[in-house]
Amino acid sequence: MKAFIQFLLGLVLLMPLPSAAESVLEELLPKVGAAELVEGADGFGPIRDDTPAAPVLKGSETIGWAFVTSDFVSTTGYSGKPIHTLVAVDKEARIIGVKLLKHSEPIVLIGIPQAKIDALAQSYVGVDLVAEAKSGGTSHDVDIISGATVTVMVIDDSIVRAGLKVARTLGLGGLVPDAAPTGPTYELNPDATAAPDWMALEGDGTLRRLSLDVGQVNAAFAALGDPRASERALTEAPETTFIEMQAALVSHPAIAKAILGEGEAANLSSWLTQGESAIVIVGRGLYSFKGSGYVRGGIFDRIVLIQDDVSVRFHDKMHKRLVAVAAKDAPEFTEVDLFKIPADVGFDPTKPFRIQLLVQREVGPIEKLFTTFDLGYQLPEKYLRPVAAPVVTEDTAPAEAVAAQDETAAQQALWKRIWADKRIEIAITAAMLGVLTLVFFFQFFATRNARRFYWFRMGFLTVTLVFLGWYANAQLSVVNLMALFGALVSGFSWQAFLLDPLTFILWFSVAASLIFWGRGAYCGWLCPFGALQELTNQIARKLHIPQWTLPWGLHERLWPIKYMIFLGLFGVSLMSIEQAEHLAEVEPFKTAIILKFVRAWPFVAYVLALLAAGLFVERFYCRYLCPLGAALAIPARIRMFDWLKRYRECGNPCQTCANECPVQSIHPTGEINPNECIDCLHCQVLYQSTTKCPVVIKKLKRRETASASPARNISGHPNSPKPQPAE
Repeated sequence: MKAFIQFLLGLVLLMPLPSAAESVLEELLPKVGAAELVEGADGFGPIRDDTPAAPVLKGSETIGWAFVTSDFVSTTGYSGKPIHTLVAVDKEARIIGVKLLKHSEPIVLIGIPQAKIDALAQSYVGVDLVAEAKSGGTSHDVDIISGATVTVMVIDDSIVRAGLKVARTLGLGGLVPDAAPTGPTYELNPDATAAPDWMALEGDGTLRRLSLDVGQVNAAFAALGDPRASERALTEAPETTFIEMQAALVSHPAIAKAILGEGEAANLSSWLTQGESAIVIVGRGLYSFKGSGYVRGGIFDRIVLIQDDVSVRFHDKMHKRLVAVAAKDAPEFTEVDLFKIPADVGFDPTKPFRIQLLVQREVGPIEKLFTTFDLGYQLPEKYLRPVAAPVVTEDTAPAEAVAAQDETAAQQALWKRIWADKRIEIAITAAMLGVLTLVFFFQFFATRNARRFYWFRMGFLTVTLVFLGWYANAQLSVVNLMALFGALVSGFSWQAFLLDPLTFILWFSVAASLIFWGRGAYCGWLCPFGALQELTNQIARKLHIPQWTLPWGLHERLWPIKYMIFLGLFGVSLMSIEQAEHLAEVEPFKTAIILKFVRAWPFVAYVLALLAAGLFVERFYCRYLCPLGAALAIPARIRMFDWLKRYRECGNPCQTCANECPVQSIHPTGEINPNECIDCLHCQVLYQSTTKCPVVIKKLKRRETASASPARNISGHPNSPKPQPAE
């Protein structure tokens, strides 16, 4: 498996890489008028050479600086793509303008009125970044939009963190880059030991606690001044535990062993890479610190780690759930979870930090109010030791070289790390591809037993749907092809494609399969939505839902629809990739597979309508509407082999395969249309069937006749009695 990954990466890394990409600000700033961002402004100055920020001008006076958040911090949202927000700050480090420029958030695109987005942007005008630096990014109120909590949290986090970085870089509001420390600095002391039991760990500060009862929470919401909060107050007794949340920094090995136990501590050390930290958070009570946002969007929107101007919002890839803690006499907790802190966020485990808990209360059918509480943490001194400031010597030169490595080397290191993190998913995908390849190469033997092959296919499609689709989100899309074309036109880069190893591997396998078998290898076996259609149709058959076979003339005239859809999308992409991505919602993949039906009702209704049609006409969407299938069918004409076996009698007179083909890809004259075939191999099962194929049945009858002939002529007369066995 390791050799396989290295082989693929080697092929990629041998390909030419683009030169340093321009900043997002350079791309998007010309599309925005200065007055749209800051009231009264009449232009932008040239972008600085040292940082992607441009002066905001009013006449000849610079009244602020404009920047795009994604130039400074990660802004990946619900859609998995960056959210580009243009922000302006003045000389006092106050925000004077915010505009959401470009994003792919499905909820915001469809379900949220533009007026709410504009109001969200305006709510940041006046935010003081100096106060944000002192509070860790929490001195302002977050204007949560119901139904888009994850997206708003990402936007809020990126505005504050990127604003603080720009303010420090430009020295706005008195903020300057951190000066070199004048006193001693500290590092973790690996020789320190931790107390063996829970109460001692609490007593010496290794564990820190946040305890809230119902009375405290009701009082906090009442203090907001909104009468609706008091009307919806919790009805439990005031002393009832609302939440008891405790936390500890378990990236220190002694703390990890004391709280997690030897086994989990060893697992933790292998989970973390160089420079990463981890905390354990446990909780019990009426309120969950995790919530359900991470299930839908992959982001834990109720907790955030804050240290100075660093804030870390945890994603599902940074999380591991534990069954229990191992410390002696530990209480029972309903939630026990590990969270990883990435190495590149600027977190220092030796300094104080806090975990901020967001508590929400519904005050209407779709409205909520929010308030926050803090759990402060400082690693006790016994786990620290002073360290002198580092001096660059021959021994530390390698570290300096790593810090100074160019962008190409950094990108290569990032790709390899992502692939290494997904090695289990890659191994499973490679195994699926290996099994499928063997089935295709030895299809005569694989399809010999109809019943076994049927259950093998149903099992494979189930793995495709559940693992590739709903778990790994490895659903290919025509959007990938449009993005590839756009990259080829505007300056190709492999980085975006390599960030998702499974999608890259699947496209690699599709390219290979087009040469051998055509598009069917993917469409018939590896497409999660195709698998969903076929599995639901099989359930419909078991429930005796009638199956409709369209007349051949109508069926043949419906084929071109998907090609017209693809060509239309391709034509639009020549003018605007963004507009083409909007129109590509004709694909139900995002709703059914990526978002697992958690989306606005028109999208869900559209998918359910397609699946409902598929209950009566198997793979209805694949046959007539899928632009991805159409796009793959065009280059599939170059395939070098024709693996599907046929008899001379197929189509004339026999119509068994044509009548039973799940997608009607066999012409009445017997030819298989490779543009429509999904390589389900059902025709190869029929090719060997002793009960359905007339040619096979005829051959068997001949053999039976030939084997019966000697017995028939023992007495020389066809009517002579058969010999009886001797008694």
